[in-house]
Amino acid sequence: MERDRETGRVLFAGEFNFVFGAQKLGQLPDPILPEIAFAGRSNVGKSSLINALTGRRALARASSEPGRTKQLNFFELADRLTLVDMPGYGFAKAAKAVKEDWQGMMFSYLRGRPTLRRVVLLLDSRVELKASDEEIMKMLDRAAVTFQVVLTKCDVPKPPALAAKLRAVGEIVRAHAAAFPDVLATSSTTGAGIEELRAELARLANPV
Repeated sequence: MERDRETGRVLFAGEFNFVFGAQKLGQLPDPILPEIAFAGRSNVGKSSLINALTGRRALARASSEPGRTKQLNFFELADRLTLVDMPGYGFAKAAKAVKEDWQGMMFSYLRGRPTLRRVVLLLDSRVELKASDEEIMKMLDRAAVTFQVVLTKCDVPKPPALAAKLRAVGEIVRAHAAAFPDVLATSSTTGAGIEELRAELARLANPV
């Protein structure tokens, strides 16, 4: 396990660059490196988690405004892995037509991307699971894309509440065919769980 953490640390300390922001499927960059996509409700902490994983403060833009990420943002890591910041779902301010368009694009990307290795589905540890979260899990099942649930902001709940949340989410995950069985608890503020997530994702990268 310690060796896996060191492998993850070295990978995520490598050169990390923004490649492209795609607003349409026709704009997607060529599928070359293995890809890990990050999905979650708006304001769940996707950008903050990507920044924590890579040790950068503002490479992926974090915002308190729900729905700021309005495209698929591609970042290349050490020429071995691509991280994809997906548009948030479930935000209230976007027009219905725009939300439907974004979610349609998400599904088309998920089911048609040959280099996509896993979706990291972020859930806020402080709040109850939303209907939109359940719908995204079902969409991932339909797309036959492996996804792993990662809890964010885990520095906020008390340990008993966090343990109960992990158990409850674990039960839900086991009901989904495409779900990776391990649920990770993370905090971009304290760094909790970041090493474990790096190690997990490093296993999906191209070898050195």
